[in-house]
Amino acid sequence: MAKPKRVGLIGAGAIGTVLAEAIQRELIICDELVIYDTDLQRAQTLKNKLQFPIKIVANIDTLIAQKPKVIVEAASQQAITEYFDKLLTSNIDIIVMSTGALLNLGTGSPHIHFPSGAIGGLDALSSATLAGIDEITLTTHKPPKTLGQNNTQEELIIYEGYAKEAAQRFPKEMNVAATLALTVKPAKVKVQVISDPKIKRNTHKINIKWPYGEMQLQFANEPHPDNPHTSALAAWSAINLLKNLLET
Repeated sequence: MAKPKRVGLIGAGAIGTVLAEAIQRELIICDELVIYDTDLQRAQTLKNKLQFPIKIVANIDTLIAQKPKVIVEAASQQAITEYFDKLLTSNIDIIVMSTGALLNLGTGSPHIHFPSGAIGGLDALSSATLAGIDEITLTTHKPPKTLGQNNTQEELIIYEGYAKEAAQRFPKEMNVAATLALTVKPAKVKVQVISDPKIKRNTHKINIKWPYGEMQLQFANEPHPDNPHTSALAAWSAINLLKNLLET
């Protein structure tokens, strides 16, 4: 008899909910979803919405003991930092959504994966990195409320610097900067974060100069309705990566 194909999920919030719903719709094929959330009631609420096998566990050790094929972290930078060593020694494939944490923890293990998140074109950027990137900049516009601002008339630049600090200062909003930094390392990603009352979508503009030309990438993403700090595309990028890992 074949082993049951389980998926582990850390975090039952907005991204975790989208992922679980994708399993229910059979966009992802697995036999059981194992959920760990520090808020057990939130995990139970998610389970109650769904009609396929779900197990709720009380801690990360019990989640690992279920031997899922893949574990998806959809909680926070703090969570992945706290559980990283245990996850790494489990030899289970891990999808990390809170990529800001990986700037300190590293991505050397073949079991650590991160999706493209709220952007794309990472294959082209990774290819250009082999030749050497001369300059890469990320300009992010988000609605003021998302960034904790109250400017109502004009744009307001609230951060200028580099990706690592941006991901630390805005741990929920700027994992996109960390994803870029991890992709183009050792190149440094310059970041500008703008509170923009004229927009409703989270917008990311990426400009790259490398020895053989230039690239411009732009993404305008609807915020997730249950969590305006993240874009819906981030959840769907995790679903796509999970689907691919389960099929290998």
